[in-house]
Amino acid sequence: MTDKAYHPTTLVNQQPLLQNILESIGLNEKEARIYLAALEVGSSPVSKIASKAKLNRVTAYDILEKLVKRGLINFFTKAKIKYFTATDPEIVVDEFKKRTNDLQKALPDLKRLHGDTIHPRVRYYEGLEGIKSIYADTLKSKTEILNYGNSQEIRAHWPTYDEDYVKKRANLQIHLRGIAIDDEYGRLVQSRDGENFREIRLVSKDKFNFSNEINIYDDKLAIISFRDELIGMIIESPEIANTQRAIFKMVWEFCTANTAEAIAALSAAASAASSPPQMTVRKVGTIRKGHDKQAEAAESEKNQIQLF
Repeated sequence: MTDKAYHPTTLVNQQPLLQNILESIGLNEKEARIYLAALEVGSSPVSKIASKAKLNRVTAYDILEKLVKRGLINFFTKAKIKYFTATDPEIVVDEFKKRTNDLQKALPDLKRLHGDTIHPRVRYYEGLEGIKSIYADTLKSKTEILNYGNSQEIRAHWPTYDEDYVKKRANLQIHLRGIAIDDEYGRLVQSRDGENFREIRLVSKDKFNFSNEINIYDDKLAIISFRDELIGMIIESPEIANTQRAIFKMVWEFCTANTAEAIAALSAAASAASSPPQMTVRKVGTIRKGHDKQAEAAESEKNQIQLF
């Protein structure tokens, strides 16, 4: 009993599917039809293959020549007539596997090239849920997060921010270094650095007041605006992220220097307040008896302790 899978009627029904498969690996419609026709009729002159593919002879010949160059068709000459033969499908499959493997091996170089020339990828977000999506993306960070933040603004819009985000980041051991406004909110946040796996430096509200938030992590820069409307964006670009990191480090050192100066000034003031005034004690005479009251008074005045 013949297997139905190989019945000619079944093969005819499979023709469109086989043609689609061939087109998916790079052949156009006519090339696929010629290859399948050559495969079906075996070694044949161009006229027979053209008839099977339902194409005119000239078109079929041009396509066969192209497929020869691509290794999908072979030919030989007999009695001055060219006979074309479809390459064994297994060889074709092996060849495409080899090309796929070569492409896979080249993938790292292709990705590097892609990274050098691609424009920055920008994603926009709106509303509180959109802003939460930006913060959720930072929780995937493989690097330390560098942050400029107004501690009051985010918590005004997202009251459970510390519970929903800060604790998750700390539990994931993603360290954060931040620049914050020196106000009651900033100082309160800074006081809890130890328990939240971060280090915050404060800057003067009068000199450097800002309301937006910026996060630098991996190859990304996330910017969030809290004024007027909640909007944000994530810019994905190694060059932009690295430039922003360099700027952050410069600001961070400035904050550290200012903090050191403030600590030194406070220390000097505290030392001055706790030290007693310096004095010199000088003995200028001895007390004698038997003098009159006036002399005694003068002598007593000389013998008193003088402080300088």
